[in-house]
Amino acid sequence: MHTIEEYREEFIAYLDSKKITKEPRNLYEPITYILGLGGKRLRPVLVLMTAEIFKADYRKALDAALAVEVFHNFSLVHDDIMDDAPVRRGQTTVHEKWDINTGILSGDAMLIMAYQLFENYEPNVFRDLAKLFSKTALEVCEGQQYDVDFETRDDVMLPEYLKMIEYKTAVLVAAALKMGAIVAGASDASQEQMYNYGLNLGIAFQLQDDYLDVFGDPETFGKQVGGDIIENKKTYLYLKALNSGSEVMSKELEHLYSIQPKETDSKVKAVRSIFEKTGADNATKGAIADYTAKAFEVLVDMDIEQEKKDLLRQFGKNLMNRTV
Repeated sequence: MHTIEEYREEFIAYLDSKKITKEPRNLYEPITYILGLGGKRLRPVLVLMTAEIFKADYRKALDAALAVEVFHNFSLVHDDIMDDAPVRRGQTTVHEKWDINTGILSGDAMLIMAYQLFENYEPNVFRDLAKLFSKTALEVCEGQQYDVDFETRDDVMLPEYLKMIEYKTAVLVAAALKMGAIVAGASDASQEQMYNYGLNLGIAFQLQDDYLDVFGDPETFGKQVGGDIIENKKTYLYLKALNSGSEVMSKELEHLYSIQPKETDSKVKAVRSIFEKTGADNATKGAIADYTAKAFEVLVDMDIEQEKKDLLRQFGKNLMNRTV
């Protein structure tokens, strides 16, 4: 087995070898730009690692890993347009650097390119990868729509929120793990176990992302801290605070989420204070720990060597200890 960093380096080298330089430049340059902004490369690493866990040459999974990363970045380009986000990974977003039309069209091209990468596999593997990918891509869109809908609803419940982040974020993490297992020819049972491990880890990952959006360091987070508050997103923090605080705090929180001030710093600070006073910050950290533990429980019955279970467990621990 290789280390996480070795998988990441191998993937980045493969990504660099696939840079597109053809015309029209205004279609392909934004794709090269967003793919070159870095990031954790979490999902492609999972594809490669899982392939090797099931005793395949991880290089066989490079195209599947690239497909997952291209799709993920496509979703970010369109999400940033929908959120009117100025910054992604510490750099200007695609639609700000070019324009909205370019962001939409380049994003569409990325989705098509992701599918094309599966054509490099044998027919049965191609079928299984494409089927999983189609299901996952549609769920990601459903999750994004739930996210948009929640911004204007005042009756969002915690189970609804958890379903939203499962679709918007967790299913792609789960699919990355399952894709590696598919490429490796693992059993159906092993594929599903990997998927379930990823699904729980993905929920924990998104909860962590929500937490860092409010309490992260602006220098290392790579996105606008407080962006969810500015956009009035009903995150786990918000819903916990609404249900855990006094009536006065709940009313104040609801008021803050009903306004869009030009100067947003005071709103972000006021909401952050409510999250702390109601214990929503600690409740969110507890939920992150719970879903991480659920992911680790799946590993117990997995038919792989203990050292590989330890690698997956360590990966989860490192992910939940991140600050970016």
